[in-house]
Amino acid sequence: MKKGDKVRFLSESGGGIVAGFQGKDIVLVEDEDGFQIPTRINDVVVIDTDDYNLEKVAQKRVGGTASAPTPSAPERPSQKVEKPVLRPVIEERKGGDKLSVYLAFVPIDIHAITSTRFETYIVNDSNYYIYYSYLVAEGNSWTLRAMGEVEPNTKEFIEEFGKEDLNDLSQVSVQFIAYKRDKSFMLKEPIQVKLRIDGVKFYKLHTFQDNDFFEQKALLYTVVENDKVNRPLMINADELKKEMYHKEPADKTRVDNSYVRRYDNGKSQHPFLSKHTKGDEPVVVDLHAHEILETTSGMSASDILSYQLDIVHRTLAEHKDHKGKKIVFIHGKGEGVLRRAIIHELNYKYKTYTYQDVSFQEYGYGATQVTIK
Repeated sequence: MKKGDKVRFLSESGGGIVAGFQGKDIVLVEDEDGFQIPTRINDVVVIDTDDYNLEKVAQKRVGGTASAPTPSAPERPSQKVEKPVLRPVIEERKGGDKLSVYLAFVPIDIHAITSTRFETYIVNDSNYYIYYSYLVAEGNSWTLRAMGEVEPNTKEFIEEFGKEDLNDLSQVSVQFIAYKRDKSFMLKEPIQVKLRIDGVKFYKLHTFQDNDFFEQKALLYTVVENDKVNRPLMINADELKKEMYHKEPADKTRVDNSYVRRYDNGKSQHPFLSKHTKGDEPVVVDLHAHEILETTSGMSASDILSYQLDIVHRTLAEHKDHKGKKIVFIHGKGEGVLRRAIIHELNYKYKTYTYQDVSFQEYGYGATQVTIK
């Protein structure tokens, strides 16, 4: 397949002329109105070619060896008139002049989450064009996986991968510049964001959520939202592991029984098994690893942190409609890694909620109280 070939679509009616390519998987099909339609190569078939080798064309048509063409009188050369490429008028939406760009992972078959493959997309939810590059880390170096242009308020397919590739995608980077065509615009700074991709999430069905960009559920990582660039919290693994297994002194490990239900063996009940509290009592969630996990065998420090933050998100989602509800997250004393991670999530994803430190005397731990707004 090459420029100038005539093709038709396999999954829908219509077709056009090959105008170019985006990467190795996307072909630009120009229809009769001059619009260029990005289409996966596997979704089109060549029905005619601009290869004017008459012998090859004849072989294709009759299925055999063609005889030499009969010489004909030379034709007068005609001047070729180039058909202008018409670009569709981009409709701008209200609020779209603030950049919002996401990296999206979409399961091909969400009903087979343990075996399905995934598709990666760049989502451009703004009135700007973006020219992006998508890279993955290999040790201390980086490898370019895709690059291209995404039109305003659209998304672009990057690649397909399986779970066997997750180790290679543990750290990715998205870089892009934003601009508009044929009109003036507010200048945006070039953006580069590094993201840590938690492979454990791809094995959990609840990781993938309903969203505004795909008909199916997807996992979205924010690159920039409303012009605010995502600055992911970078965790020191040694510091985190030390805090995970730190035990408080015996006289400071008691929590009032009116706040936390307990098993017969004295351990705190998992927070999602205790959904209701009386009156204005806060919901108390103990995030210490030994309280929420039967065992941490085989889990890295980042895996444990991811699980703890997952509990934070699920608890806040569970009580999002309970305005004024107070939730206390027990994370350990001091300015620790887990506390900083929680505060980072609150500042970025739950901007309307308020939070404050809770008295050590009341809970015996370092704790943060969040109020649903």
